[in-house]
Amino acid sequence: MAQLSDTIEQFIKDLMSGDVQVELRRNELAQHFGCAPSQINYVLATRFSVDHGYVIESRRGGGGYVRIVRMAQRPEGNLLSLLLNRVGDSVSEEVATAIIHHLLEQKIITLNEARIMRAAIAQSALTLPVSAKDTLRAGVMRGMLVQAFRNAEGGDRQHDV
Repeated sequence: MAQLSDTIEQFIKDLMSGDVQVELRRNELAQHFGCAPSQINYVLATRFSVDHGYVIESRRGGGGYVRIVRMAQRPEGNLLSLLLNRVGDSVSEEVATAIIHHLLEQKIITLNEARIMRAAIAQSALTLPVSAKDTLRAGVMRGMLVQAFRNAEGGDRQHDV
């Protein structure tokens, strides 16, 4: 199932290539891949979420469609606001990891920065009761997001760590 999901994701990304958005029909896509429409829904929900830098618009019914819109990287304040809202007061390790991956894809952070961020939000790094980990992770993520965007804008690159 993971291999089919990867194939569907790559197909959609190829369709988008240089475009900001693509409009698809869920049933036609499912028919193309010989799978159930729920598999398409799964790919859209897990691979094309806000955490991954996409917004999904859909209309159900006979003339229904799915529109996938790639969020613009610039102005960075807009993306930062969306990501901060997504993190909120509590965020899971899975969602935080997806956000970090998106920042890396958009070249807002480097691979080394992504690895450090990933280590900071890892389940094993947060030695708290399970209920408190997502809250602490959100605070850590918010701080890292703000700093990553400051760095990407060229500001606040002083040597004082």
